[in-house]
Amino acid sequence: MLPDLKLAPLRYLLSIIDTGGFHAAAKQLHRSQPAISMAVRDLEERLGQRLFEKGNGKAVLTPFGRWCEPRFRELVAHHDRVCRDALAIASQQRGRVDIAAVPSVASRLMPTLLAGFLEAYPGIDISLQDGHSERVNEMVLKGEVEIGITSLWLPDDALTFEVLLHDDIGVVCRDDHPLAQKDALHWHALKPYTLIRNGTSRLLEGSPAEELLKNSTLYISNMISLTAMLEAGIGVTTLPRLAFQEEHDRLRFIPLSTPHLQRNMGLLRRAGQTLSPSGEAMQTYLLNQLRDAS
Repeated sequence: MLPDLKLAPLRYLLSIIDTGGFHAAAKQLHRSQPAISMAVRDLEERLGQRLFEKGNGKAVLTPFGRWCEPRFRELVAHHDRVCRDALAIASQQRGRVDIAAVPSVASRLMPTLLAGFLEAYPGIDISLQDGHSERVNEMVLKGEVEIGITSLWLPDDALTFEVLLHDDIGVVCRDDHPLAQKDALHWHALKPYTLIRNGTSRLLEGSPAEELLKNSTLYISNMISLTAMLEAGIGVTTLPRLAFQEEHDRLRFIPLSTPHLQRNMGLLRRAGQTLSPSGEAMQTYLLNQLRDAS
């Protein structure tokens, strides 16, 4: 049966070696010399070998003691490193957090948000992945990431979803399109034109504007391809405002006023799963920042 080595006697032994004797070690450790001697004797009994030469006025290690010294130092140092790391992670000074977000959030919001988070928590490493909403849900469910920032289309008991902001739906078209100069649009205004459906078009379902989806024959899921089609003047589409890529000068975003539709964006995490200290810090930070922004 292996001996149960307590850490305190190991520290006493190393202090005796470093200070040159039991008396000096006791003074350094603020313990009585008998207490130090008793702890060393107990350690020797547990190991079954003497650590110091008997009857020598000085603290001279036995051959076994010389073998033990570097290993005891390594053990004590490893213990102290683990304690420091655990305390640093628990106090959110160090750690790692994995996040997934839909592309519109990853490209439009996260650069500023992560810059602020890194300034507040410089010791925490961050991994950010992007993907469509179903992929973000999947990554959270599988534990590939701790936190997702997305929209939740269908309720799921395995997930918790906390709304952060509301993203208005609008119409996107080329700048020379007849609708481009409007300040707001009724869905009836889209009837004469080719509607290009995309992954967010399901937001029209259950609203009066659902009729537009039934008459649409063109669906494009990839944002790069969708943008190219819009810039080519092939048709119009509906998008949440965050998903509209403002850097494309030839495209315009016109709010859809009737019906007024929104995409709810929020924090997604596994139900009943405790976040890591780093994940807790990220969740609190995002909740505060995005709620303030909204």
